[in-house]
Amino acid sequence: MSLYRSDRNLLVILRILSALSGAVLILIVGFLLLEALPILNQIGWWRFFSDPGWYPTSQQFNLTPMVVGTLLVTLGAVVLATPLGVLSAIFCQYYAPKAVATVYRRLIELLAGIPSVVYGFWGLVVLVPMIGRLHPPGPSLLAGMLILAVMILPTVMLVTDSSLAAIPPHYWKGSQALGLGTWATVQGVCLPAARSGLITGVMLATARALGETLAVLMVCGNIVQVPQQVFDPVRTLTANIALEMAYALEQHRAALFVSGLVLMIGVTVLVLVSELLQPQS
Repeated sequence: MSLYRSDRNLLVILRILSALSGAVLILIVGFLLLEALPILNQIGWWRFFSDPGWYPTSQQFNLTPMVVGTLLVTLGAVVLATPLGVLSAIFCQYYAPKAVATVYRRLIELLAGIPSVVYGFWGLVVLVPMIGRLHPPGPSLLAGMLILAVMILPTVMLVTDSSLAAIPPHYWKGSQALGLGTWATVQGVCLPAARSGLITGVMLATARALGETLAVLMVCGNIVQVPQQVFDPVRTLTANIALEMAYALEQHRAALFVSGLVLMIGVTVLVLVSELLQPQS
């Protein structure tokens, strides 16, 4: 088989696989729209943000408390995990001895592989009682932020570490030749050069935090309310679907699909923002 023919076959296979990947996404979005359309046609979008509350048996479907809870839990986790992940990557690349950096990376990779139910169980038996002693009741927005921060930390750290490792060596040598110290080189040369990877890592971590279900369901308290402080219980959109899908019927069931659609819109906006923030070069 000639090289040209081999490349052509590979191109065909890649196109087929790409089309299949895109088709899966289109099918999922189409399914969500199909299931959500009946209630959207009956009551419209506005009712999902203006009803007095989330009372499905009374035909009231206000998603605002769940949307606010989801955004706050995600935002808090990203704010906590991003500096820790970036600084951990800098430590591994530029400050730690090679053996220490290797062991540390393996530990972070192991952290990434722990199932979410284990994180949730740990949060339920350790983290929630600690917060409860500080400020009852314990299951809260703060518990959700902390558990999600631990869960997304490996994503931020490992993607940033890979981005820093991919920086051409002459960047470092050129900076050293100018007499800049290690931190000045990291801050002024390496981090700007790895900006694309940093943004990608944060966006991937944010997407995971938005979609996480089991861990937040176990530690957040699952009360439908807009929290006034970090110690208040909250319910996220994903937890709302997981809690009620077993017995939801008709409009209630369709409203849960609207919750899923809102999540998909949030992730889509996140991807678009990520594309806008990427360096154009």
